[in-house]
Amino acid sequence: MLKKNLIYMMNFFMNKKYFNFSILKLLIIIFLLNSCGGMKGGDARKIPANMKERQRQNIEEGRGFRLGSLGGDKKGGTFSFASSNELWRASLDTLEFMPLALANYSGGIIVTDWYSDGSSNQESVKISIRFLSNEIRSDALSIKVFYKECSILESCKVTDRSTALSSDLAKKILAKAAEYKEQNKSKKN
Repeated sequence: MLKKNLIYMMNFFMNKKYFNFSILKLLIIIFLLNSCGGMKGGDARKIPANMKERQRQNIEEGRGFRLGSLGGDKKGGTFSFASSNELWRASLDTLEFMPLALANYSGGIIVTDWYSDGSSNQESVKISIRFLSNEIRSDALSIKVFYKECSILESCKVTDRSTALSSDLAKKILAKAAEYKEQNKSKKN
């Protein structure tokens, strides 16, 4: 029935003087898409509720593939709440006086916004902390400290002064993280 209607419409438009070739293309595409008879809807009751069973069924039917065995017997990553990571909590507590621009636990990074204590309007500081490990060690953090100095003409200069302040911050964060770890041990016992 649809094919007869399609042929009738094509003849109608070809006989008229305002025939447009793009309409013919559109009609051919509709015809080709309609002739794909294998596209039928499925019954939602036949889809298994269990994700593992759905994966197995899809693989058996050829609708998917799995790369799980390529990397060995590794399972997905283990994620814990950020509040249970002493290093993360200590870093946030140490930087609580500064506004945060980014705090991404899964990415392992904290970036503050530009901060000025009010004593100098021309100078502000920004701190970036990357977590290299969840263990409380001196090499677990990479801390960068940036200073921005602006002149009266609104031209600003940003410099990296990570040496002294970053080591002081790292010591303070590690000490606080060690305290949190001891508190957690005493709570468990």
